[in-house]
Amino acid sequence: MEYELIRSDRRTLGVEVKRDGTVIVRAPRRLPQREIDRFLRERADWIQNAQNRQRSRAESRPEPTEQERSAYIRKAKELLPGKVAYWSKRMGLYPTQIRITGARTRFGSCSSQGHICFSWRLMQYPDAAIDYVVVHELAHLRHMNHSKAFYGLVEQYLPDWRQRKALLKS
Repeated sequence: MEYELIRSDRRTLGVEVKRDGTVIVRAPRRLPQREIDRFLRERADWIQNAQNRQRSRAESRPEPTEQERSAYIRKAKELLPGKVAYWSKRMGLYPTQIRITGARTRFGSCSSQGHICFSWRLMQYPDAAIDYVVVHELAHLRHMNHSKAFYGLVEQYLPDWRQRKALLKS
């Protein structure tokens, strides 16, 4: 198996499979190569499954063209402020700022200052999934974690949040 090895001052051994299927191994500086090899043998099935998942994700959602990207950004700027205003009023939770980003690994984020960011990539998903992400991020204004109370708040406004969240996996 091919992989990129990154040694650093860390104490643990870790493996990551990137979106393009490449394998990154992070290891302590002095860890013997045989320990790294053993670690990878033990996790070979997990690595193969992760590579298959990444391949299938890339096939189902190919990277948009520049023209598509521009259209998604435009749609996000038109659609998301209205959705945030609607759900903010219902939930009584108001962000201090809304931004549109190109994040690849998360559809939304919320800072402790109350800034909410949404990835324009969210525009590739159904409206029900977009509403879930908006409500999810607004709920972080009250609970900056994924606790039972956080999901209780989400469920209060979207009882079907699990089905909506599942739409983001397809």
